[in-house]
Amino acid sequence: MIDDLYFIEKYAYRTSIVHRLDARVKLLIALAAIVAIVAVPYSTRVYELGAVLFALVAALWAASSLPPTVYLKRLALILPFGIFLIAFQVFVKNPYYEVFHTIATLPFGIEVYAESVEFASILLVKFVVSVSFIILLSSTTKMQDMIEAAGRLGLPREFTLTLAMMVRYIFVFAEMFTRIRTAMATRCFDPLDRTLPYRYRLNQLGYTVGTIFIRSYEQGERTYTSMLCRGYGANAGLYVRKKPLRTGETIFFAMTLGFIVLSAALIYGQA
Repeated sequence: MIDDLYFIEKYAYRTSIVHRLDARVKLLIALAAIVAIVAVPYSTRVYELGAVLFALVAALWAASSLPPTVYLKRLALILPFGIFLIAFQVFVKNPYYEVFHTIATLPFGIEVYAESVEFASILLVKFVVSVSFIILLSSTTKMQDMIEAAGRLGLPREFTLTLAMMVRYIFVFAEMFTRIRTAMATRCFDPLDRTLPYRYRLNQLGYTVGTIFIRSYEQGERTYTSMLCRGYGANAGLYVRKKPLRTGETIFFAMTLGFIVLSAALIYGQA
């Protein structure tokens, strides 16, 4: 997971047309696309809108000059979390259909319904499109830039400060964990090594977890003391400087937002 954290942030530091876009533009476009695909009722029209929005993701991804393997790896990391819930739907009679037709009968009287399979596929399209826009956003925007963009869009300072602190010190924790893991490797200790006694491995992992907890607590105390020395208090907040949108960014945002809204309206409005 620690390696995945660095992997996520690594590609956000590249340079491309999409990377240079203001974070507010990318954040609002992602939110608009997610709202559009989620707001469409559970019908086969989701397939059409999903194809249109996925084409938009593909076009923006191509403009970002990122390899497709980056998208596929991140999708593979997230997909299992949604696949389980989506696959479970094929066995359930959901309230969006009145009549159900059995297409397969499994042991223990479990039945698979055609309507439920259709419902699961609709959920899958909604999930993949929503996750794709999130992957695009995180792959082309630094975490700090997203927090500042949220602040410029009106997110309360209590949230921006908390998120900024979390983003900053999650990498401190990652460095701490990496050093501990390296120290264990230089001592030829592998918690998955079956040649070592199970009880010994369990004890060492317990010591490691305790060490991480103590170091995190000490780091928190040092951080809080440093914040107090720098004037941190109840009225403190993350400084977000004003940053007007450029003309090109405004035009791109208006065109992309109009495309999303118009596509959703036309597809949803079909007879």
